[in-house]
Amino acid sequence: MEMRVLGQSLQEKIAASYVCFDNLLREFAVESIFVAWTGGKDSTVLVSLWKSYLEQNGLEGKNHLQALSIDTGCKFSEVLRFRDELAAEWGVLLKVIRPNADDLAFGPDPQNPVACCRRLKIKPLQLAVEQLGVGVLMTGIRHDEHHSRQIDSWRELRQGPDYVQAHPVLHWSEMDIWAYHLQEGLPYCELYDQGFRSLGCRPCTTPGGEPAERSGRNQEKENQLHVLRSLGYF
Repeated sequence: MEMRVLGQSLQEKIAASYVCFDNLLREFAVESIFVAWTGGKDSTVLVSLWKSYLEQNGLEGKNHLQALSIDTGCKFSEVLRFRDELAAEWGVLLKVIRPNADDLAFGPDPQNPVACCRRLKIKPLQLAVEQLGVGVLMTGIRHDEHHSRQIDSWRELRQGPDYVQAHPVLHWSEMDIWAYHLQEGLPYCELYDQGFRSLGCRPCTTPGGEPAERSGRNQEKENQLHVLRSLGYF
């Protein structure tokens, strides 16, 4: 399915995201579809879209609104509190996954972001995918965030374990995300009002984001994002 970017209204982009959902449900059982929810603006929009889609198709109220969230041990408390409160309000079946005790004890290592993300994010994600029988993990990545996300397909096959990463808002822009928040009256994490534009782990995230959205992220990690994505990072 082609994901057009330019010349689309917000309503057209919402409709295109719904077509992604349609395509996934033709191939996968709804019970095997999860949203990767970070607590950030983009994945919160994705949870909202998926929630609305399930309701419109009579699939709500059956624990089908499922989300995975990775707690690396160094997330902002504001993000975790926002995620948990909204999950309770929306009835999200939230699976919080954590690194093993040894990896947590080692702690974050901003000087070696690839190894750090592999220990604290990718390893626990791969284990959770296998244990929970995840067929599809829908992410909130967008084409305009970073050059490594300027990909052609809205879905990617991941291996070891095998599953599909789907990106139903890939064709959205940052402005679209905030326009949807405004249109739907969605809540968002308070850190955005404190100068943050993109939210990650505490050691690798600072306020700001100029000129690029992810300028407040650890730039050594940003330069290696293509490597991390090849390992399953989203």
